[in-house]
Amino acid sequence: DQRVGIDANGTIVAWDYEGWSPTLGGRPGYDRPGNVITGQLAGFEPAAFTPRTPAPDPGGAFDNGGNTAPSYVTGCVGGKCGGTGTVRSERVLSHTVKSHFFTGPLRSPSRLQNTFAHECFMDEVASRVKVDSVEYRLRHLSDARLSHVVREAAKAARWEARPSPRPDVRRTGIAGGRGISCVLYEGDNGYAAMVAEVDVDQATGRVRVKRIVVAQDCGPISNPDGMRNQLEGGALQGMSRALGEEVTWDDQKVTSIDWRTFHSLPLGFEVPAVESVLVNRTDVEATGSGETSITIVAAAIGNAIFDATGARIRQVPFTPERVKAALDARIGSSALL
Repeated sequence: DQRVGIDANGTIVAWDYEGWSPTLGGRPGYDRPGNVITGQLAGFEPAAFTPRTPAPDPGGAFDNGGNTAPSYVTGCVGGKCGGTGTVRSERVLSHTVKSHFFTGPLRSPSRLQNTFAHECFMDEVASRVKVDSVEYRLRHLSDARLSHVVREAAKAARWEARPSPRPDVRRTGIAGGRGISCVLYEGDNGYAAMVAEVDVDQATGRVRVKRIVVAQDCGPISNPDGMRNQLEGGALQGMSRALGEEVTWDDQKVTSIDWRTFHSLPLGFEVPAVESVLVNRTDVEATGSGETSITIVAAAIGNAIFDATGARIRQVPFTPERVKAALDARIGSSALL
């Protein structure tokens, strides 16, 4: 759940976020064999379920390891602020709910989901106050490095500054749009911003990603090709998760059990151009790049779909059926702001 308060100038002055995460099991380890289903079948117990996240230590430091807090809050804990934003009135609550299914880490666990919620909501607010998405992000960022990658991604993508959705948004045919998202991964482990360009077939709901531009600052770069591999691989895997991958179930069991029922992007799928902007900083410590780009793909695509069509989709993956339903729901609604 997301709520914000804005002032007369359209600037966010308060942010309230509350999230729920289903969980059972966790990361495996030599001392936690029951955290994966094979270990439990062998008779080991999974880690004990914790029904809610404990409150932060008032004397501790800001910790955004799960990217639960939006990038736009100050992150003040114990009198010290560790966030990347300007919004001082903030409340972030995170809950865990016991899952019926085993859960475990997948590239950018929880970070992708939280960032999807934050970055799509940021675009919704920007649209409501009729401000360009890049400009609105920069207005609420205090961290120079995160602001820099936002500017670099927008520059490389030749970003057209205007509010979303596009002024000539169409209700029929093929509609094109662009979207942006950004994150400081895990609160201290790599700065990235991404622009996605899409075409949406409004007759079928099919989304085609035409182009992805991603900019990252992970400090000093020792292997540029290796870093590009991480950014491009994360972008494409993120696209697969954003457009197709989904666990399905009925009232008895999981039904997405093989490559016919678990809908990842098929072989032969049209791969978009992925352009990487590497920000090499030799004056700071090195951070990671393995999970940063995947974290922001779904939000960038979702924001691009909204820019193209005026339809906001708050659930991934963006399957043709889900997109078509959102497009049809625009009729007689206020979806076009």
